[in-house]
Formats: sequence, C-alpha cells, structure tokens
Amino acid sequence: MRSRLTVTADDFGLAPEVNEAVERAHREGILTAASLMVAEPHAADAVSRARRMPDLGVGLHLTLVEGRAVLPPSEIPDLVGPDGKLRTDLAAYGAAIFFRPSVRRQLAREIEAQFAAFAATGLPLHHVDAHKHYHLHPTVARLLLEIGPRHGMKRLRVPVEPIEVLREVEPVRLGIEARLAAPYARALRKRARAAGLDVPDRVFGLAWSGAMTPSRVAGLLAHLPGGDTEIYAHPALSGGFEGAAPGYLYAEEFAALIDGAAIAAAREMPG
Repeated sequence: MRSRLTVTADDFGLAPEVNEAVERAHREGILTAASLMVAEPHAADAVSRARRMPDLGVGLHLTLVEGRAVLPPSEIPDLVGPDGKLRTDLAAYGAAIFFRPSVRRQLAREIEAQFAAFAATGLPLHHVDAHKHYHLHPTVARLLLEIGPRHGMKRLRVPVEPIEVLREVEPVRLGIEARLAAPYARALRKRARAAGLDVPDRVFGLAWSGAMTPSRVAGLLAHLPGGDTEIYAHPALSGGFEGAAPGYLYAEEFAALIDGAAIAAAREMPG
C-alpha cells in the first residue's frame, strides 16, 4: 500500500509565535501543511509567509468556537459572546445550533464568509479542518459538506485516531474528548468519502492534543501503517500569547517537528 504522510500545524495566523514556528518547522523539519485561522489578527502575516513557501499546503482552519469570526457580531448575534468573540459554551452552543433554525442560518453565513476570506488570500485551498474539531457536530458537518465543495474543498480532516498505534508508542488511555469524538468522527468520515472528499485513513493529535512531544511524534512516525496518515500539532516558539490554550506544550510541539529523529523517520517512510 502506498503511504502518504501529511504533518499539519493548526492555528496558523493566531500569533507571531505560531507563524514563526510554522515557517521554521516547514523549512527545517517535517511540517508539510498548515491550517489558517482567517479572522485572527496575525492571519495576514501568515499568508505573507505562506506565499514564500509554495510547498506548504495551506488549508482553512474553520473557526466557529473560541476565536474570532469574519462577520461582525451584529450579523451573527447567536454565535458570539458578550465580548464579541465566538462562543466558548460549547454544549449550550451545540444545542442552539441543533434546535434553532435562526442559529443555523447565522452559522451557514459565517462558514461561507470564512471560505470567502480564505479565497481572498489567493492561496490554493489544500484542505479543511475545524478548530476544536467542531465540525464533528452533526449539524455543522452537514453545513460544511453542503458549503465546502462550492468553495473548492477537496480534502477534509476527520480525527479517526487508532489507539492501537498510539499504544505502540506508549501506554495510553483515551480521555473523554477523544472517546466522545470517536463515533462522530467515524460517521463523518463515511459521509465525507461518500461525498467524494479526500479523507485521511487515520489522524493523530487528538489523544495527545497540546502534548505532541518529540518522543511521541518520532514514535508515531516509526510505527505508522501504510496508507494516508495525518499528524497535526500546535507549534509555537513559546506560549503565553493571546488565544493560547492553557497547558499546551507549544515549544515542545515545535521541537517535535524539527527533531532529528522525526526527520530521519519521515525520510525512511515508503512513498
């Protein structure tokens, strides 16, 4: 079976520390792709860097929670909190999306706006994924599968993460987030492939989210089965920037992408 490996950095455009780490990890390490947050304050810097790196596949990091929207709050009042940023109360927000048609209409407009903002960069759309994997919500998934192909979406990340490969690296017990995501991820992978989208066979980064350390990334690369694999991480030169997730090991995730063992393992993969 022919192997394909994509190594992706999420949150491109969130902060200068992230953007610099993405550029260095691509030039010096194993990073092959990055997911752009089009409404964040440093998105323009990310796009400028991406134009200097034509081999970096840049995709849309669809941001519907815990970030900034493209549309003004007045147009999407049910999607934002009192601070004007996208909501963080994910359970209540998810229920509103599911039960209230007016919220779904606002959500559809914001999804369209983010695709349009990405198109305005002039970069080819390499892939699509979603911040906090919020596209696993069935209603969000349906809207994305309706809207995305109209804007050139051809490849979609769906976080189906096989625990048996993780356990080849180190003992692991899946946390509640990974356990809850699994059935929704499998369902979305089936729907996306039925819609003709390119979807990886497996994705790594969920169980160890924010902690994709050098030993873990190199270990995964040494134990990957054949087929289409995506590994994603959240590299930054340091933490502490606005929007940084508490507890994330940003600098270690950057180090993992330029680690010599990881580079050697990636080169040895059959292609």
